Amino acid sequence: MSGVPGHDGWELVVGLEVHCELKTATKLFCGCPNSFGDEPNTNVCPVCLGLPGSLPVLNQRAVELAMAIGTALHCDIRPSTFHRKNYFYPDMPKDYQISQYDEPINADGWLELPDGARVGIVRAHLEEDTGKTTHAGASGRIHGADYSLVDYNRSGVPLVEIVSAPDLRSPAQARSYAAELRAILVATGASDGKMEEGSMRVDANVSVRRAGSSELGTRCEIKNLNSLRSLAHAVEHEAQRQVEVLESGGVVRQETRHWDEDRGATVTLRSKEEAEDYRYFLEPDLVPVVPDDGWRSAVAEALPPMPAARRRKLGALFGDEPVEPGGARSDQVATVVDLGLDELVEAAVAEGVPAALALARTANEAATDADAARRLPLVSYVALLRMEATGELTATQVKTVLADLLRDGGGDPAELARERGFEALSSEAVAAMVADAIAAHPDEWGRYRSGEDKLTGFFTGAVMKASRGQADGKAVAAELARRRAEP
Repeated sequence: MSGVPGHDGWELVVGLEVHCELKTATKLFCGCPNSFGDEPNTNVCPVCLGLPGSLPVLNQRAVELAMAIGTALHCDIRPSTFHRKNYFYPDMPKDYQISQYDEPINADGWLELPDGARVGIVRAHLEEDTGKTTHAGASGRIHGADYSLVDYNRSGVPLVEIVSAPDLRSPAQARSYAAELRAILVATGASDGKMEEGSMRVDANVSVRRAGSSELGTRCEIKNLNSLRSLAHAVEHEAQRQVEVLESGGVVRQETRHWDEDRGATVTLRSKEEAEDYRYFLEPDLVPVVPDDGWRSAVAEALPPMPAARRRKLGALFGDEPVEPGGARSDQVATVVDLGLDELVEAAVAEGVPAALALARTANEAATDADAARRLPLVSYVALLRMEATGELTATQVKTVLADLLRDGGGDPAELARERGFEALSSEAVAAMVADAIAAHPDEWGRYRSGEDKLTGFFTGAVMKASRGQADGKAVAAELARRRAEP
């Protein structure tokens, strides 16, 4: 859906700029530790503090991780240069940031969303992070603060800034893009993607235009969104704000805005800077980075499968029953991949468990404790699902035993089932219980036979209650259908 929620006749246009901190041992241009949560201003040196006479030395591992991100995003990995981006703020000790400007290391790529849509990647370039400023006061903002504190531990930490094309058309799609990008960053090993720790920060460029127009509207940038929820809400609010301005005869000003979580609104920070305001010039102390073919190939070969490829692999398990984008099964596949539980599904299917059963049990029950599920021995998990597939245990019993396996870190599912007194009821026992339920509810049985299908659940529930959950729901449904078909 590309419209602005609550406003017909308008189209939303969104592009995202995502900053991700790289998982290197040291900073981008010096040997200071790249470590989150240490005492303020302890991981600093003359280089990252910008003291006179200090010289930067480029971190090779940071370049490799940037190349890994570019490869995963189908970018063209190019020779690149560093520039000085000049601006003056207390969290930037040199009064400039070393970044890549007109020659980024990665450009012209794309990202595939779970629904199959592609979003263009304009560039993914290297730069250093700034320090962190904390404003002491009720609002946490500089206006009205009693005083401010600066921590330079983060100054000089390697970043990759990933700039999307303005291809996103809804708050939900913007959220989906950020979630998919985070999954890719984690899969590459380049970043931990922890938005709550600032490892991944999102800026959203939002504009609106009349439906059918090809002209881009005036955009506003919402800075430093630190959760997927905040991203979606901020994009929706800003789009609605801009439409209301335009419909009232006003003009949208290009500016940088802040998302106020408490108010549920964006507020003005400053007028939007243009590139010339930063007075970029080539960094004189760093040479160009020119990755050769061998280095590019080595980085690419070291990458594991990305989320989109893993979703396709799970989808292929269904053979002639394709996983339709946006459907319930597609959501289950996305959940399994997001939580890193693919191997559980693949192992179960390889041992003859129906793909639909393996996927549903993994996406629903195993996903409730994904950390424990990832540690679960495959042999235990597969054995349990086979017991459900063959009718040895009911779905309810399997869910109970799986909870035991997750709690204990494994075990013999057959033994756990015996300890709980679980055993499959014979077909004769199921038939007898169905007969008892029919006899106890003749009116409902008459309506069921007349075509009131929803009463299947009523009779199944009655049998499950009588059997204390040991009856197989599929066997109960089959027996009901058999009796219904009798003359």
